[in-house]
Amino acid sequence: MNKAELITAMAEKACMTKVDAKAALEAFVCATSEALAKGDKLALIGFGTFQVVQRPARKGRNPRTKKELMIPAKKVVKFKAGAELAAKV
Repeated sequence: MNKAELITAMAEKACMTKVDAKAALEAFVCATSEALAKGDKLALIGFGTFQVVQRPARKGRNPRTKKELMIPAKKVVKFKAGAELAAKV
């Protein structure tokens, strides 16, 4: 499912126009991005939890040259599915 298909599905399920569904989706994405950028955790009961975690630096290998290199530490977004979502999948 892509963004346009999600907007259509949201509009049908919530009995709203596609314009309103698109605005709601964009507001959700914006609010989620801002919260995660601040380091907050976003928990949607029954759906799942989004949080930012620190991935440590590690050794890697260039597959082409087989030369070892250091991959720097970085922050990544982690999603853990909730019980209801996991049961449906």
